[in-house]
Amino acid sequence: MAAPLYAWPWEVLGSCKVVVYGFLLAKALYSRYQEESMKDAWSLHIFIVCMLRLLMYQAWTSYSNMLFLTRNRQIVKKGVDFTQIDKEWNWDNFILLQALVAGVALYIFPTSATLAVWNKTGITTAIALHVAISEPLFYTIHKSFHGNYLFTNYHSLHHSSPVPQPYTGGDLSLLTSINFALINVSAMYHSLHHTEMDSNYCLFMPLFDALGNTLNTKWDMHKKNSLDSGKNGRVPDFVFLAHVVDLSSAMHAPFVVRSVASHPYYTRTYLKPFLPVSFVAMLLMWAKSKTFLVSFYNLRNRLHQTWTVPRFGFQYFLPFAAEGINKQIEEAILRADRLGVKVISLAALNKNEALNGGGTLFVQKHPNLKVRVVHGNTLTAAVILNQIKDASEVFLTGATSKLGRAIALYLCKKGVRVLMLTLSTERFRKILKEAPADCQKNLVHVTKYQAAQNCKTWIVGKWITPREQNFAPSGTHFHQFVVPPVLPYRRDCIYGNLAAMKLPEDAEGLGCCEYTMKKRVVHACHAGGVVHSLEGWTHHEVGAIDVDRIDLVWEAALRHGLKPVTTIINY
Repeated sequence: MAAPLYAWPWEVLGSCKVVVYGFLLAKALYSRYQEESMKDAWSLHIFIVCMLRLLMYQAWTSYSNMLFLTRNRQIVKKGVDFTQIDKEWNWDNFILLQALVAGVALYIFPTSATLAVWNKTGITTAIALHVAISEPLFYTIHKSFHGNYLFTNYHSLHHSSPVPQPYTGGDLSLLTSINFALINVSAMYHSLHHTEMDSNYCLFMPLFDALGNTLNTKWDMHKKNSLDSGKNGRVPDFVFLAHVVDLSSAMHAPFVVRSVASHPYYTRTYLKPFLPVSFVAMLLMWAKSKTFLVSFYNLRNRLHQTWTVPRFGFQYFLPFAAEGINKQIEEAILRADRLGVKVISLAALNKNEALNGGGTLFVQKHPNLKVRVVHGNTLTAAVILNQIKDASEVFLTGATSKLGRAIALYLCKKGVRVLMLTLSTERFRKILKEAPADCQKNLVHVTKYQAAQNCKTWIVGKWITPREQNFAPSGTHFHQFVVPPVLPYRRDCIYGNLAAMKLPEDAEGLGCCEYTMKKRVVHACHAGGVVHSLEGWTHHEVGAIDVDRIDLVWEAALRHGLKPVTTIINY
């Protein structure tokens, strides 16, 4: 059972707690339009201050998560994981509390509402109150909360976050926040305090820590971080080279809104007004940006990072943009090679066959690469194939693509009849010749969707319209490896998501979801690069998929603790 005054009284309200801010704004509007006076402007002032403080915390949190700027300045070299993000979800409770405290104080001391702030008297008064009351009182109360009872029952919540961030400053129990709220807001003198908790209790002024003999004098860590900020830091063992999908999903990055990125992507209505900002960011990245670091996690003492090519999905289909995109990918691969990265895996459109031959272009151009370039499609094929159980016939679109070819050849060897949809007889015959003579009868060339009217297992490698989906019989399961996924049009059918695997349980520092994937789940091509790295394989995995390695890669993935996931897209 929680200690008294541990929980917040508005916890049951959830996100509806923001109506308190609405009351402040309503009070200000009432004073302005009904009484034709701003004598009660204090409510508006409190509202504005609260909004500014929320914005400030969001801005600093966004900055701290811009790893391409801050990764070498971090004191704690760990990733902010889902557990910490969920724990700090209500970090803004203390700002709401302070709004209430300020409102009550102004009712009790109404003359304080007329105190000037933007002149010498107001500024002098504010500084005097802070130095003479806020700082020493904060120091005393904060230090007392590190006593056994108060720390165990209240303040330990704040210190339970392994990676201090601005939001961590607001992750407090009610009693802790009440005591801090009566003084000020901002407890940012914290980095070393969280490392060594018997020091640095002050708010802004080390004076009282010095007087109380609790000042942490170990500034070497800060100095080293500043001096090393321009260096590369620890070299990752594995890099997943991603790209932006569209304007909306661009706002799913962890440095935009951390809480949004910690959940699977979907179009959020409240972010739509910011689409113009995303559009401007897209133009700036197209003009100036280079590949940058977005996120990282650790797996068995190996550093895994996600880098993003600053290009959006539609740009990959612009003929004049192809050269520039390949240059971005090539520079990322060469940078990884210089750093000493062991494996770099190409995501989705970065390995487009028409763009660079599934990565073959870079390997042929740079035959002496030490970094292994991987498209990860071998594991993608394995995931899809292991979702298909007891099927005697499948309908395959995108049948002559890299994945389509591998899936068709694998299934035909297993005695499964494959209806291969393609308009190219030449491509079909080329794949047919690769199949063993006694299995070639299982590959059937079809040119229309009507040919699958009685087939309940569809493997979708090319986007299909709702009209084309109507040719599938009721109860059809749509497996897919098409980006973006097809729209779930049929209520009487099952729609699988893109091939994916859950990372091993000992993966640490995971705090953002990979596009539409659930927590700790990554696309199969990402997982394929992880397996390549863990196994220490020395070959490049580019170009056509080696069908004979599909089972080998699948077994390696399971052996290393990766787990298959079956994700169904809701209608």
